Amino acid sequence: MPTVTRSTAGRLPDGREVGYWQLAAGPVTVGLLDLGASLHSARCPDRSGRVAETVVSPLHLADRFGAARYFGATVGRYANRIGGALLPLDGDLLPLSANESGNTLHGGADGFDLRSWSARPAAGGTRAGVEFSLVSPAGDQGFPGRLEARVTYSLGDEGDLVIDYTATTDAPTVVNLTNHAYWNLAGGADETVSDHELQVPADHYTRVDPGLLPLPGPHESVAGTPFDLRDPRALGKALTAGDEQIRMAGGGYDHNWVLRAHTPGTVAPAAVLGHPGSGRRLECLTTEPGIQVYTGNHFDGSFPGTDGRPVPRFGGVALETQHFPDGPNRPDFPSARLAPGDVYRSTTVYRFGLMP
Repeated sequence: MPTVTRSTAGRLPDGREVGYWQLAAGPVTVGLLDLGASLHSARCPDRSGRVAETVVSPLHLADRFGAARYFGATVGRYANRIGGALLPLDGDLLPLSANESGNTLHGGADGFDLRSWSARPAAGGTRAGVEFSLVSPAGDQGFPGRLEARVTYSLGDEGDLVIDYTATTDAPTVVNLTNHAYWNLAGGADETVSDHELQVPADHYTRVDPGLLPLPGPHESVAGTPFDLRDPRALGKALTAGDEQIRMAGGGYDHNWVLRAHTPGTVAPAAVLGHPGSGRRLECLTTEPGIQVYTGNHFDGSFPGTDGRPVPRFGGVALETQHFPDGPNRPDFPSARLAPGDVYRSTTVYRFGLMP
């Protein structure tokens, strides 16, 4: 029977206590923090039954406010980038918090990832879960409307971790929430994800400019590029491809793929990550139209992971299900607008298993 327990992860320099919630179902355990409503740990077995950590997280809580920001956190109000830190909404152009080269990244300088979320158990039936909730006041980082956000993690006996997001507002605004966990399925055997294989069911991806904002025009075909992940591809080959888009992103992926099977409100395949050495396999499904893949191109070993070793470049890969980057400035992209009386809903599923 799945279980949920609470303990204390420690205290932040400002004195805040950080709660740690553990979900357990069969051989899979998941650890969550109320700081950032974060996915801090996911332990699952390899083909030999050896259980090990697959989520890359910082050893010290304080690093979540520095070099390890966003690790495993719920990011918002708008995940990814909004160009020029300007939000066009209903005829107005609203200034937002600029925190990356004049743009707004993952909600601004004081995003949802740095907040202490309220938490309560959400167990029921054959699932163990935790519901996190946060109130973001009108004007928070420049975003209009008082937003009430909820993120529920639940773990089932089948080894599936479901993340459900909901939000409501009292004034028109934009919402785009995602989880920013970094995965390394080697369980400590390999420091980087170079030997991992990634598959993404997408025929197009979003080309970016040097600021990592989408270029004008239609999405680019993946055919004949390092972004063709329609069949499983070793990440190491992509990271050394020498493609201009790869170089622009710091020597790896930091791009959005346009998911082929997307139907609003329906959970559909988004990615499959595998590690041939251990046999571990992670399947990602989502209701979102896109997925941002980031391969830790800028990690520099400046902080230790939970295993005590410095987290190196390419030490993990993020699979961020999302609306498209800079969507508010692109009428041709799926809308992230939320109006009073409506409910924002998004679901992402991570299934732990073994490679064939």
